Formats: sequence, structure tokens, C-alpha cells
Amino acid sequence: MFGFLKTDPAAQTPPGEAPRTSWSERLKAGLSRTRATLNTPLTELFSRSKIDDDLLDDLESTLLMADCGIEATQWLLAALKTAVKRERLETPAQLRSALAEGLRTLLAPLEQTLDAGGHQPFVIMIAGVNGAGKTTSIGKLAKHFQSQGKSVLLAAGDTFRAAAREQLTAWGDRNGIAVIAQESGDSAAVVFDAINAARARKIDVVLADTAGRLPTQLHLMEEIAKVRRVIQKADASGPHEVLLVLDANIGQNAVQQVKAFDKAIGVTGLVITKLDGTAKGGVLAAIARQCPKPVRFIGIGEGIDDLQAFRASEFVAALLEPAPGPS
Repeated sequence: MFGFLKTDPAAQTPPGEAPRTSWSERLKAGLSRTRATLNTPLTELFSRSKIDDDLLDDLESTLLMADCGIEATQWLLAALKTAVKRERLETPAQLRSALAEGLRTLLAPLEQTLDAGGHQPFVIMIAGVNGAGKTTSIGKLAKHFQSQGKSVLLAAGDTFRAAAREQLTAWGDRNGIAVIAQESGDSAAVVFDAINAARARKIDVVLADTAGRLPTQLHLMEEIAKVRRVIQKADASGPHEVLLVLDANIGQNAVQQVKAFDKAIGVTGLVITKLDGTAKGGVLAAIARQCPKPVRFIGIGEGIDDLQAFRASEFVAALLEPAPGPS
């Protein structure tokens, strides 16, 4: 049911097998589709002999193809033109380095580590549309907090999709994590019970699942808003984090999802999944310009350790191949 459940982070590499590659190597491999979208035309662009308007126009098209969005693309181009004048850049290779620096600057504000301290229990409400990878991400997040020495409790608040409840229950059984669930009933009631149970058991972190919602389903979005209000009744300081799980494959639609869910439940952080399956990884740039929210984690696979904290420099390095040779 959960492919990553078989992974033991502490396990040694079996004899005769290649060692597990580093996160940076896996990130580069995971971003290969987006990198191809960018670097195939970039290689051609930056092989030209000079920086001119035609090159910048073609660069604009390339960034839009990677789903950076109009606002982020215009911001990057403005930054590049400023760099060309200020630093007297003359070669396309120099422009490539300036593009990488511009992307790092654009994405840096999204790099904010999630600190689950300061409250006990620390209540994390998790939302997202069906198919975004929400339930899988909850399992990985639970393991992440366990690796920090924290106790975790899961609230199976997606009472509309039986498989979600079963997945969380199976994950909890195999990893010694308590799961509060009901075969039927109100999502908010499940989460309310989970918070009270966590308080009684002195649990550190509560991960509260919610039913998948489409932003256009206003009556259903109201139900998820109700879950947030009930959390506040159980703990006046909560929820301490509201994570929205986004499927990177949806490109610019991710921006609309952030805005809609933020309006309904006050999103405080993002989990970007399935970056390994899309050529639209540039959507992080669009988010940075149109609806900046901390990107707490990014996912590039099904492995338990394939969900990692977002680091802007690492992401840009994986996205853009090094400039060819000295300029």
C-alpha cells in the first residue's frame, strides 16, 4: 500500500548493491524533466556569441515553458537586464550564471524550515486536492518527525475516502504510531478527538488529515474551514501549521490552489510533491511571485527519504546545469 514503508533509513546497503545516492543527486535526477525543458533551449541560447534582445526574448519563452509564470519571468528578465548593465556582462555564459543567481534570489524567501516545537501537541493541519499525494506525504512527515525524536499521532480526518483512513491506519500499525479514526462520521470530530488524545498522552506532533477538496467546490471548502475552527476550539493556539500539499504536475493551477486554500484556511506552508514526474518545476518561481508561502518540503519519489526540506540553492543547482567552460 505504501511503497516507502519497506525502506529502513537506518539499514545498511546490502552486499553487492550500489550505495544509496545522495539527496542532491536524487534531486537532480528528479528534476530531469524540468531541467530538460530549460536546458535544451538554454544550451542553444547561451551558445550564441552575444547578449541581445533576441536572446532575451527567447529566454522569456523558455522560462514560460517551464511554468515559471508571467510575473516571475518578467521579474527574472528585469533582474537579468539590470545585471547586464551593472556588471557589464558580455557573454551568454555570464548571463547563465546571472540567471541562476536570480532564481536563487527569487526562491530564497520560500526556504523556511518547519519548527514543530513550542507547543505540545504541535498541531499540523494538512490539506490538498485528491491525488496530490496528501496521505503519502503525511506518512513521510510522520517518519520525519519520528527521526527527530518526537512522538506523533495521526488523525484520519479524511472520512470521505476510506482508502485514506486505511492507509494511515496501516502506516501507524507498522511504525508504532497511534491513529485516531472513525469508520464514518465528521472529519472535524475526528481531529478534535485526536488533539485531546494527544494532550492526554503527551504526544509532540499531531498530523491531521482532511478530505481532498477542489477549490471550486465552495461548500466543501467550507467543511475544511470548519475543521480549522474546531481545531481552535480544542486548542486555542492551533493549528500551529497549515500545510497545503501540491502536485507539481498541475503547473500554474498550483498558484490558484494556494490562493483558494489560503483564503479558506490560512495556509502557512507548502509541500510540493511529484517533482520527478513533471516538466513544470518552474511553478515554484510562480508561487514565489504571486502567492509566496514557505515551501516546507519537496518530494521527488516514493521513498521514505524522498521528502526533504526545501533549500533554494540546492534546488537551483539541480535545475540548471553548470555553465559550460570559462566565459
